[in-house]
Amino acid sequence: MLHTFLTSFRLKNTYRVNSIIYSIKGLPIVNKILPSRLYQVHALKILANILSGIWEIIHTFLGKFLYLLLMIFFMLPAYQTDPANTFLHIFTFLTIAGALLNTYMFNPTKDKYYALILMNMDAKEYTISNYIYAMVKVVVGFLPFTIGFGYFNVAMKLPLWVSIVMPLFVVMMKTIFVFYYIKRYEKTKIAVNENLPTKASWFFLIICVALAYGLPWVGFVITPLFFLILFVLSLLVGIYSLYKVITFQDYKKLYRSLLTTTNVYAVQNANSTETIRKNIAKNIEYQENISSDKHGFAYFHDLFVKRHSKLLTKAAKKQSLAMIAIFIIIIMMCYAMPPLKEQLNNVTLTYLPYFVFIMYLLNRGTTITQAFFMNCDHSMLTYRIYRTPKVILGMFTERLKTLISINLLPSSILGLGLALLLYVTGGTDNVFKYFILFISINAMSVFFSVHYLVMYYLLQPYNVNTELKSSTYKVVQTLTYLICYFMIQIHLPTFYFGLSTIVFSVIYCIVSLIFVYRLAPKTFKIRI
Repeated sequence: MLHTFLTSFRLKNTYRVNSIIYSIKGLPIVNKILPSRLYQVHALKILANILSGIWEIIHTFLGKFLYLLLMIFFMLPAYQTDPANTFLHIFTFLTIAGALLNTYMFNPTKDKYYALILMNMDAKEYTISNYIYAMVKVVVGFLPFTIGFGYFNVAMKLPLWVSIVMPLFVVMMKTIFVFYYIKRYEKTKIAVNENLPTKASWFFLIICVALAYGLPWVGFVITPLFFLILFVLSLLVGIYSLYKVITFQDYKKLYRSLLTTTNVYAVQNANSTETIRKNIAKNIEYQENISSDKHGFAYFHDLFVKRHSKLLTKAAKKQSLAMIAIFIIIIMMCYAMPPLKEQLNNVTLTYLPYFVFIMYLLNRGTTITQAFFMNCDHSMLTYRIYRTPKVILGMFTERLKTLISINLLPSSILGLGLALLLYVTGGTDNVFKYFILFISINAMSVFFSVHYLVMYYLLQPYNVNTELKSSTYKVVQTLTYLICYFMIQIHLPTFYFGLSTIVFSVIYCIVSLIFVYRLAPKTFKIRI
């Protein structure tokens, strides 16, 4: 088993090294300096191996640290409950949710495909050894930070034994769900793909997240004693599950069912040509009477929007209806529970930065630009006339209008809802704050619309198979997410932050549009 593990580890490291070299080659400016035969450069391979080792350490420690910091620790000031118990409470329910969606064993990755399908390695030895290694990394990665955040943090002071068993609780929950998936496979002969959660899985996830963040809001959190009982139960069931996982014999058949090319390549890239075409085709309206009175590229884009109106606007309409329902419920609660008004009034007057992250989640820029590429640019960019500056800039203008109009639907409802909520909960002496709330939320929406479309035109990340190939695009995506997430921690007066948001959005849009008009004719092309 040790030999199998070492072989699989070297294989995974080789794949990772090649991916690092490919990513380095994909960076702007750097790709012109580095030689074309990059994979044969010995020094670069050494550097890539060093980076691979660093990544293994980062994956073991930094990810867990950021998870505890961003998902739990930074959320504690929002609650009035005991910080230690709240930390433990959120950790417990997020662990249960994460165990369902991330077992490691049922994640169809390329290194597993290479090892088990192409190299025909012993499936049981490979699975058990790599699963044990993954669980050891979970314990080693979490332990310093659960002790640091829980025990050594003066503000919390969780019992030491709780901080120590928290990582073990994670392992036990993952093992229980692995056993559940194995039993499910034995009955159905269909391997669960954790990258494609079912509706039931999403429902379970939503319930766990609601319990994690919602119960402390109403003053209920679990205690160390309750956690101890839960841990003992998970330990007993987890040990039994681990025994069943180790003694399971049909890993070869299981992985042949799971590690299909569709699962490994299409799901991992989340951009499979065939998969996306099927999904998009369901929402295309093939009607002969669809027409337009526009001309040129505006005519071409107008027909695209009309035929894909369901795909482009369906999510925005659902978001809008959901927000209307949420605001109605909140306003009804305000009249049913008058003390709630003061808290919500404070939220509307000081928590506007929080809505930067909400607008990031609501914005449909990524999905819509992917639809542009998949069902239009994927084919049209092969024609030279479509790559001329006039056509590119004309299509960009039309698309920007469409993207902004789609995203303004939910953002307008959100802005109006917040202004109405401010009025219902006691209002404000400064009447301009109502307008600032509405305008700033819509300014955020316009910002994200411009941001995603500019990213698409300047960094066009897809190749002919609609795989995401741009390292720079991924970096910008990650930075966008992190900046928006960190905005949750900022509490500023709505009036000043709203004005700043409006001014920033206007300046960003102007600068971005200048870059597009100058650079897009050179950058907007299909990647190799």
